[in-house]
Amino acid sequence: MARIGYVRVSSVSQNIYRQEDAMENLGLDKVFCEKISGKNTQRPELRRMLEYVREGDTVVVADISRLARSTRDLLSIIDTLNQKHVGFVSIKESIDTGSAQGRFVLTLFAALAELERDNILSRQKEGIEAAKARGRHLGRPAKEFPQNWEAIYQAWKAGTLTPSAAAKALNLKRPTFYTMVKRWEVSLLQSA
Repeated sequence: MARIGYVRVSSVSQNIYRQEDAMENLGLDKVFCEKISGKNTQRPELRRMLEYVREGDTVVVADISRLARSTRDLLSIIDTLNQKHVGFVSIKESIDTGSAQGRFVLTLFAALAELERDNILSRQKEGIEAAKARGRHLGRPAKEFPQNWEAIYQAWKAGTLTPSAAAKALNLKRPTFYTMVKRWEVSLLQSA
């Protein structure tokens, strides 16, 4: 019966030290770590951990939000663990699915974690809308048209250059070339 840790942070720029320290203090048999968003269950280390665990093992996380961000995903992962007869422990919330109370509390905490994620996304959307209403441009600045753009564009439009050749002549990648073509054509329509 092994005790298996799972550690996750949402991005490469975040560090996992706090979670690693918590796991190290528990003397776990193995720890799976990854730096990836928890918005879904398509995570390589999560998949490896779920394949690795065996009957009688226990999966340990620092808190349930490290395992899943939605109630559905969390309960699906817990169901997978249950089918394999693997226990689950969350340190922060003091949850142990070895008991009925632990399973009940887990469901409540999963719903709260999902609510928090929804609130974050809602605040983000409101912030973007407020910035747009103030005329702020979001995202990368649009790439400037190269000096020889019009001549290359006309040659491409006439069919004397392939899209790949046109993009290469402009020192652009093909998707960027197409994006700039759309911008150029919109600007032509607006000026007409």
